[in-house]
Parts: sequence; C-alpha cells; structure tokens
Amino acid sequence: MNTPSDHLGTDALVHAVDHTITTRHSVRAFLKHRDVPRCIIEDILSVACRAPSGTNTQPWKVYVVSGHARERIVQRVCEAQHAINKGDIDASTYQENFKYYPEQWISPYIDRRRQNGWALYGALNIQQGEKEKMAAQQLRNFKFFDAPVGLFFTVDQVMGIGAKMDIAMMMQNIMLASKARGLDTCPQAAWNHFHTLVLDEINAPKNEVLVCAMALGYADPDAVVNQLQTPRENLTTFSQFLD
Repeated sequence: MNTPSDHLGTDALVHAVDHTITTRHSVRAFLKHRDVPRCIIEDILSVACRAPSGTNTQPWKVYVVSGHARERIVQRVCEAQHAINKGDIDASTYQENFKYYPEQWISPYIDRRRQNGWALYGALNIQQGEKEKMAAQQLRNFKFFDAPVGLFFTVDQVMGIGAKMDIAMMMQNIMLASKARGLDTCPQAAWNHFHTLVLDEINAPKNEVLVCAMALGYADPDAVVNQLQTPRENLTTFSQFLD
C-alpha cells in the first residue's frame, strides 16, 4: 500500500527530473578558468552510458579533451576557420561526413531556424549585415565557448543511422546528468565540418566517424547570451492521440 510519504517522494522525484529537463539549455559562455574535476566527468559518463541502444550495441565512443589537448584542437580548427573567412582556402575543403541539415529548407523548419538565429544575434547585439561580428561569434564555436572541457562523440563507420540515434540519446543523458550536477553544456554540430582535423588530433582509428561535439563546464552567470531561452512548440503542434 502506498503511503502519503511515498507520494511525496514520487512528486519530488518528478519535479527534480522535470526541472532538470526544462532548465537545460545550450550555454554559449562558460567560466574558462573553472575546471571540471575528472571524477565528476567520469560519474556523468558512467550514468549516461545507461542510454538505450539497438540490441544493446552501445555504439558510442567519447573523447574528453581538456588542457593542452583541448588547446591544440581549438588552435588548429580556429586557424582553419579563420583561413576560410579570409578566403585563403575554400570552405569546400572541409565537408561534413554526413548531412546534418537538409539541402533544401522548408517551413516551418526554416522559420524556427531564422527565429533562433536572430534571437541569438539580438542577445549579442549583432545587427544584420555585421559580417565580422557574425564570423567572430561563429569562431567561438571552435573555442567551446570558453568551456574548459570538450567532448567528441564518434561511432564506427560500419554502423547504420540507428547508431546516431543511440549516441544522441547517450548525449542527452550527459547533458541532463551534467545539469543535475550544476554544470552546463552545448551540443555542437559545427565541428563536423572539421572532422578530419578533429579525428587526427584525438588519434581516433580510421574506422570512426565524428557525430557531434559538446562543450562542458560552468556557465558564466553574467553573460547575457546565457539568458536566451529558445521556445518550444505546444504539444498540439507535434503530437496526435489516436484512441
């Protein structure tokens, strides 16, 4: 028989889980010099690997970079992006290994994308046409937004699209486990263009494919950009109940 205390315990757990999910957002300004202890990262990964995967294949592999390893990757990729911005090399030099976004955008997705972009630029006081400021903000992706820890997620190239779904669920676990511990994150597909450089720097085997990256650290509470909260559609927009 359930007791009132059981219900209170359940309510508290529901509130804690819901609060962690709804307060998680992509942070784009971190406290650069506040390190994340390795033991905390290990705890997060140990919890996150409980994510489901097709037939329990557990196809994910995670490379955690900090310190000198992080700085080497940041420098190399930033130099490549800077060369593209200057026109010294063509952007086609670095291509994604899989298409994250569609080649042809349609509504409502393009509308949400634009809303998100201008909300971000608005928070940063970047006006339309200010290409130099836009380029500088883009470059911050490849500095992990000053987060002291970067994570790179790979899968074996023999795996199918399902493995990307599996690793995405594992990444969500990481983001929620981090939030529950007072940390923040930002998943980043921007790194995928430079997968050849990244995979070389982390010494990944040739059979591995970069799926995504993630910044991990403590959010800068004074950064205006961290106040940005992206909207979500009402459930009536994306769900149907069939009885």
